[in-house]
Amino acid sequence: MLDEQHEHRLFATRVDNTADRTLLLLHGGGVASWMWQPLLAELGTEFNYLLPDLPGHDRSASVDYQSHARTLPLIENQLESFLQSLPNRAAKDVTVLGFSLGAQLAVGLAAARADLVHRAIVVSAQAKPLPLPSATRAMLSLAAPLAKFEWFAKAQAKELFIGADLFDDYLRTSRSISKATLLNSVGENIRFMPPAAWAKFPGKTRVLVGENERSLMRDSAAILAGLLPSGEAEVVAGCGHGIPLQRPDILAAHIRQAT
Repeated sequence: MLDEQHEHRLFATRVDNTADRTLLLLHGGGVASWMWQPLLAELGTEFNYLLPDLPGHDRSASVDYQSHARTLPLIENQLESFLQSLPNRAAKDVTVLGFSLGAQLAVGLAAARADLVHRAIVVSAQAKPLPLPSATRAMLSLAAPLAKFEWFAKAQAKELFIGADLFDDYLRTSRSISKATLLNSVGENIRFMPPAAWAKFPGKTRVLVGENERSLMRDSAAILAGLLPSGEAEVVAGCGHGIPLQRPDILAAHIRQAT
């Protein structure tokens, strides 16, 4: 059963497949929950799904993205509400999977709410702060108006491995993102460091990074995995910063192995 909810200022799609496991999917910056369509096609009805649009993005664009700290309670509320609606108690077995910006949120959620989240799959999360974040924000501020143009969106979609079938969704989302959301989300992303409690997360984890991603991202994967007692970063061959869209089949296999 598919249900769409706009609760606690956060829009989310809820899919109750009467499964005994639940998957929370957190998208990256500049996209929205539609980015998970290829993965859902691979997994089918194996899980129940909760797919939020993060603040400032697509159907949650009415509220600007402010910070990870303000976003995490919104995600927690949506997840708790969804789990309460599921008749199957076993469905409260939860895995959080996040990509890029969403992967940082997955780390934060697992670290803060090990009582709610049992596994974490972290895909392409930056965990090594960039120098000169103010300069990066200044350049983004100048470039922000370009996101409204289709020619610019097409160039960006190619970099993000977004296919023609999802381009209209990407263009709509890109046009919905305010300057404040862009600056705040990128600012949080480039300053992110894993919370201390991440090292104590008791559940299973997977930390994935694309073989062709920047060295910063490979270093970040090593940092996140290295903080865990038995952590190991796994490199996905042939992929850049777009594993869920480039190889949803491989990501689905990792999910099955982890759960």
